[in-house]
Amino acid sequence: MAAVDAAGWTRLREMTEAYADTEVARIKAAESILKDYFEHAFADRRATFDGLFTRLDQALEKENADAINAVLRGIVDVARTSPLADLGDLSQIRAALDDPDQVWEL
Repeated sequence: MAAVDAAGWTRLREMTEAYADTEVARIKAAESILKDYFEHAFADRRATFDGLFTRLDQALEKENADAINAVLRGIVDVARTSPLADLGDLSQIRAALDDPDQVWEL
């Protein structure tokens, strides 16, 4: 194994720092994308639940059993789903984040 001189160590340190900077920037970009996704996904869920509970209140006021049943089924169906499930396989997300040509649509 060849000895590494001071210039070699300096170059290695520079390469390591450049790699670290690149990885940190990539992680921050991924964080931003995921934050935006969660804000959007959970805002949609909140709006959905707000609408369902408004309809439930209306059905209760009218004592409409069919409407109450339908709205409660809707609430349960939405509650069973998770915005995280929409993300799919996290390894595919990682591959997409590594792809500089990936276009993200939210």
